[in-house]
Parts: sequence; structure tokens; C-alpha cells
Amino acid sequence: MTLSPVRADIASAARVVVKVGSSSLTTAAGGIADDRIGALAAALAARHGAGTQVVLVSSGAIASGLVPLGLTRRPSDLATQQAAASVGQGLLIARYTAAFAAHGIRTGQVLLSADDLMRRTHYRNAQRTLDRLLELGVLPVVNENDTVATDEIRFGDNDRLAALVAHVTHARALVLLSDVDGVYDGDPRRGAAQRIAEVRGQADLEGIRLGRGLRPGQASQASQASHRGHASQAATGAQGIGGMATKVEAALIASAAGIPTVVAAAASATAALNGDPVGTYFAAHGRRPATRLLWLRHAAVARGSLRLDPGAVEAVVKRHASLLPAGLTGVDGIFDAGDPVDLRDEHDTVVARGLVNYDAAEIPGLMGRSTRWLASKLGPEYDREIVHRDDLVIL
Repeated sequence: MTLSPVRADIASAARVVVKVGSSSLTTAAGGIADDRIGALAAALAARHGAGTQVVLVSSGAIASGLVPLGLTRRPSDLATQQAAASVGQGLLIARYTAAFAAHGIRTGQVLLSADDLMRRTHYRNAQRTLDRLLELGVLPVVNENDTVATDEIRFGDNDRLAALVAHVTHARALVLLSDVDGVYDGDPRRGAAQRIAEVRGQADLEGIRLGRGLRPGQASQASQASHRGHASQAATGAQGIGGMATKVEAALIASAAGIPTVVAAAASATAALNGDPVGTYFAAHGRRPATRLLWLRHAAVARGSLRLDPGAVEAVVKRHASLLPAGLTGVDGIFDAGDPVDLRDEHDTVVARGLVNYDAAEIPGLMGRSTRWLASKLGPEYDREIVHRDDLVIL
């Protein structure tokens, strides 16, 4: 008799997003490891052959470009990273195309930037493309568009990208693969540590540090800092920037949006996809939020900030109201209408983040005024919120 998988929601998912990290695809010298790509393709092909729609989110473009460019380590400056990605992306997708073709599976490359999942028209286009590829039996290979992404508008790591892609594609499961076989309650390299088999909520990870001295929920800031050169190469890894902290962060994002997630070793890909008790399982909970709000909370980098008076803070945070000009006391940074901005209280604490409806240069002339007064003096186009409540998340 065949036993039912422990994680039936993973095993029975009709659409699965699988993410693999750079360290699981490349050699120590930085070259592409064909045997590893072949093994991953075989595992995903087996699930694809069973009728599951599979999306692969793959790191490795920058790492794949290092050897051809004569680089011995991941570059720290953005321009060289983009050059390496430009060279490496073609090499990486060619290997995937060949590896999956051996199993009779067609692949399609999809490069996304953070902007693609924030702007509604871009998001809808990305969603339609991915859905249509899956309908046609194609296995999409997704990566961040490193060749054009800037420090200010990038995901920071492909773990977070995978969680957002799972959300965009309405996936029923997310599997995050790397060279580590799960989440531990300590550093297994430094003595006794136990693998955490299951996480039902962030409280289950209370007090656990996940590398770089981070606790759950702190990975976003670290990833963004690493892109700006504030994290050492040793801390971020030789070929990739992801770590266990970013994987846990992504797993919490996905599971809180109702998508069960497994963090496991790439060598255990087949077992993880089969629902076997490998790695660390994050049980699904919570309700599915709007994608742009998920992006705002977990991936957006604010281009500036707005300072609110106490009444505006209470209205935004407690009553979930829109931010109106009357509640503004200050503005910092240079940004355009539609950019993400932080909302700060009188103590300079960030209380929310949202998509602003005005350019930074316009806002000083609006502060402290009612929308009715502004409309009467400046025209009806000023009868609108600074940040609409539908484009705002409470932090």
C-alpha cells in the first residue's frame, strides 16, 4: 500500500513555483554545473509529466557570466553585475533549454523587474504571459532582469521574487531549493543544531538567527544593503546574495498569502516536490493580498518619505484611511508620482508605505491644505489623496 505524503498540499498542487539558487547551479570556480542542471531538470520534468504546471525561478545569471568575463568573484558594482548577467543569462537559459528538451519539455525565458510587479499594466502583462506559457505546456524559466534593474528597483534576491511569482501565477505551492537542507535552530557548522521540520507562523522562529545575525523579518533590509555595498562578500556568499534569512523571509511571505512552502536542498528536489518530510515546511495561512501591496510590504525600496502629524498617523494606521494633504508636515527625497514612499510619524518612525500620487516637488505647496481648498484654487485634478488607502500598507 502506498502511504499518503505527509505534505499533501505540496504533492497535489496543480501549479508549483520552484526556485533554485546560484550555489546549486555553479561550480566553485563559477562555471555552470551541467550535472546539477540536469538533475534539477529531471526532478521538475517528473512533476511536469505527472500533469503539474511548473514555473522555475532560477538564479545564476551573474554567476554564469563570471568565468567568460575573466572575473574571479561576484562584482560589487552594479554595472559589472549587469554586464555579467548579460553574458551569463544566455548561457544559463541555453543549458536549461537543452536539459529540459531531453525530457521533451519546452522552456520559455521570462525576465522580470520589480517594476513589473508593481505597475498594474506591467503586472497584468507578466501574469498573462506566464499563464499563457503554462497553458501551452511550456515551463517558464524566470529570473530578475539584472541587466536593466537599478539598486532602487530590484527584488534584492530571487527568493523574494519567487514568492511574488507564486502569488502572481496563483501557484498552489512554492519550493525553495539551495545547498542547505532546511532551516535550523542554530548554525549546524558550529555544533549541535536541529532542523526545524515545520513552521506554522513566525512565532515558531522566535529567537532564531538565520545567518548574518538576522532574525526572521530582517532579510529585506540586508538584501537591499548588500546591493549598495554595505554587506561584505564573505557574508553574502561567493556566487549569490541569498542566504537562509532571505529564504525564510520568502517562505513567510508566501505562506502568509496562503501558499504552502518548502525550503530544502536542491539534491532533495524530487522528495520535496513529492511532499516527503524533507527540509522545512511552512504551512499556508492568511488571505491572498493584492500583488502590489505584497510588493510594497516586502520588496519595494522607498524613493522618499512623507512626515505625518499625529491625526494623520491615527487615520492611516488605525482607521486605514487615505493620506490627505492636510495631514502632511514634511517631505524628503526626490520621487515621481507613482513611486513608493515611506510614511513617518513625528518621531521619524516608518508606520506605512504607499504609492504617492504627486511628485516630490509638488507636495510642499499642498501640505496642510484640504483637498477641497486645493481643488478650488488649483483645479479639480488636485481633489485627490496624497496616497490612496488601496495603495498603502501598514508596517
